[in-house]
Amino acid sequence: MSAERTVPADFQSHLAALEARGLVRRIARPIDKDSELHPLARWQFQGGLSDEDRRAFVFTNVVGAKGEHYDMPVVVGALSASPEIYAAGLGVAVADIGRVWVDAVAHPIEPVLMTEGIAPCQEVVMTGESLSAPGGGLARLPVPVSTPGFDAAPYLTATLCVTRDPDNGIQNMGTYRAALKANDRMAVRMATRLSGAGGYVHWQKYKALGQPMPIAIVVGCAPAVMFTGPQKLAIDMDEMAVAGGLIGAPVRTVRCKTVDLVVPADSEIVIEGLIDTALLEPEGPFGESHGHVALEDFNMSMQVTAITHRKNAVFVSIVSQVTPSESSVLKKVAYEPMFLEHLQKVLGIRGVKRVVMHEPLTNLRKVIFVQFARGVPKPEVWRGMQGAAGLQAQCGKLVIAVSEDIDPENADAIFWSLAYRADFNHDVLVMPNRSSGHGPKSGRAPTEGTLLIDATLKHDMPPLALPAEEFMTRARGIWEELDFPRLSPQPPWHGYSLGDWAPEWSEYAKAAVTGDWRVAGEQTLARKAGGMKPETPVRGESGHSME
Repeated sequence: MSAERTVPADFQSHLAALEARGLVRRIARPIDKDSELHPLARWQFQGGLSDEDRRAFVFTNVVGAKGEHYDMPVVVGALSASPEIYAAGLGVAVADIGRVWVDAVAHPIEPVLMTEGIAPCQEVVMTGESLSAPGGGLARLPVPVSTPGFDAAPYLTATLCVTRDPDNGIQNMGTYRAALKANDRMAVRMATRLSGAGGYVHWQKYKALGQPMPIAIVVGCAPAVMFTGPQKLAIDMDEMAVAGGLIGAPVRTVRCKTVDLVVPADSEIVIEGLIDTALLEPEGPFGESHGHVALEDFNMSMQVTAITHRKNAVFVSIVSQVTPSESSVLKKVAYEPMFLEHLQKVLGIRGVKRVVMHEPLTNLRKVIFVQFARGVPKPEVWRGMQGAAGLQAQCGKLVIAVSEDIDPENADAIFWSLAYRADFNHDVLVMPNRSSGHGPKSGRAPTEGTLLIDATLKHDMPPLALPAEEFMTRARGIWEELDFPRLSPQPPWHGYSLGDWAPEWSEYAKAAVTGDWRVAGEQTLARKAGGMKPETPVRGESGHSME
């Protein structure tokens, strides 16, 4: 990874960089934020497009269901519609995402506080009666409906919810959904997990103090800052400092206007307020990132005390819900390197090549594939699977180990490996008492089991019965010469040796493709033997040809 990289310092410079690379689609026709905007952006995930074909969408003519017109554009997909877009937000190649994350966590850079001048995020300030006036406050923001037909309200989705621990003063930035309830009120879902979501832990402490909890919700900021929200860092780790590590420079911050919190000074929009710790408010339904609609629940009620934003602000939203989605890409590109680093460096497990989290429909957390080099000892394979299942409470309900010739992104290859390389008498382990984690609550027990399957190659096998690579490559050239439909090969697309193969068979194969197949016949004639049955192997257990 090059030491010199350009990391966007704010969201709009990131958007400009994406546009320069042809990664932006601008939509100028009127688009209804309440019924059309997210379904249109959703098609690039549900329509079978590859990562390379996904783009950031910029809606410049946003209208509402009641005829509202908004002068603020809405941007969807600019954070992580594809790994390339995510990598652009860090100023690195896709292959270097994991490396820069590991370095940022190990070497955070403390933020700097603006004390002079006007911060970009506070060029426009709304407080007092302007928040509750007709058409004022939150109603001025073009907040889309994420799952039309199911969501109960427009929701903020691309959020950094900034709260502070009242005991030690450390701030936390989490990505939580926020439903519009009134021009000056929202309901915020600070979802809990076994280790405790930072915002929820802070809320519990303020509740014990009998005080409302200050909160600032950032919508739109430098991607490196935004990416810290979904990353599940330690609660007492200052994400603003980790973001500085990602950028390679301190994040500029500014004090909020009405609450005692600091936020990124170059943000697009900041919504300040107080969360009630005495009363909860029904919130939902809402299409959640686990792929089901989260039904109505009691959640945190937030009274808005200020809305500040840039003069030329854009409103940022993400596509979540059923995966693949923008929110799953946001997690996948950072989670996979983190898991690999844990297995290789922290646990010291030998032969781990890749960790892949299954994305379509299952939403990353539930299904994990761990790829091993050929010949890794069985205890290391099991340690690797257990390490992947135990790193995070919500990740690893099903962990499958495969060998390095299996592409973990190819479900057919996984099923092939399970069918021929796993003995379910010996290669399966079910462990009880796992948290049921992130998912729909309907009929769900608090705990479930963890399933580990060793589907690695445990002994030599015959080659895969496809033409060898050189012949498939030659045939592809002819295919393209004939201008046939564009190919999208999925490995395995050529045959290769899996160890159970004798040198003379390679010679027979070479002779066959040169028209000299009779040579093999002459050699096998000399090896005719009596007293054999059709099922008798040509080679003995030693692997040598039987003469």
